[in-house]
Amino acid sequence: MSFLDKFRDKKQTAVSDQVQQIPLTQIEANTYQPRTQFTAEQITELAQSIAAHGLLQPIIVRQQSPEHYEIIAGERRFRAVSQLQWTQIPALVRTYSDQQSAALALIENLQRQDLNPIEEAQAYVHLKELNHLQQQELAQQLGKSQSYVANKIRLLKLAAPVQAAIAAGKISQRHGRALLGLSQAEQEALLPKIQERQLTVTATEKLVQAKKRPPVSPRKKIKALTSHSSRLTLNTLYDSLKLAEKSGAQFAYQEVDSPTEYQIIITVSKEDQNG
Repeated sequence: MSFLDKFRDKKQTAVSDQVQQIPLTQIEANTYQPRTQFTAEQITELAQSIAAHGLLQPIIVRQQSPEHYEIIAGERRFRAVSQLQWTQIPALVRTYSDQQSAALALIENLQRQDLNPIEEAQAYVHLKELNHLQQQELAQQLGKSQSYVANKIRLLKLAAPVQAAIAAGKISQRHGRALLGLSQAEQEALLPKIQERQLTVTATEKLVQAKKRPPVSPRKKIKALTSHSSRLTLNTLYDSLKLAEKSGAQFAYQEVDSPTEYQIIITVSKEDQNG
């Protein structure tokens, strides 16, 4: 039996099928609520709808003590009626375990598509640890592919500012996955550039690859020159120097020929030659 099957028989978990009026002061948010961000505008819109049409569906809670309840499903409704300054809210009381509570909270938000990618990843990790599941087992019991769950959880390896940007919708989770090849410090350094330039995922991937590419040693470049190209470069420089002399430029230069390279040192006086 999966952890999702443990609470499907309402007869076993229901304290009462009768809706109860519970004081708001006795209710608190779900400890395992995966959703951490609630948009004020959406809560206000829901409050206006409830004010006009009433609360059409009671929230679901579990009783922790005689005057202490925890929300299982319906935190948005709870926040909305709180905004309306109700003193009580209709609720169904259930006796769910921590595992069932966490699973229900996750499923409710997934079905409503209320979670941002970071919240979803955190919920998967919490559910996996709470139920002592391997990642593959969790994916199977949620009806997801293992790669889907794995890609979500990998987002939690990103630097905190990058996670915050994904959660806020400022960059996509695909941008985030592209940054995973860099250190967290490098991720933070590239984040403003991605946002300011509104880089695509492909452009971000190219930027990351360029960042990971080791710098080419200047000395290696010199050694890679052929004898022909070296002589051509020197001849071009000498021609430029002769033209400069003909134009009246005042400078001195010398050539240093070492076993591995040529050096041309040009000296120009800072003093005004026309005095």
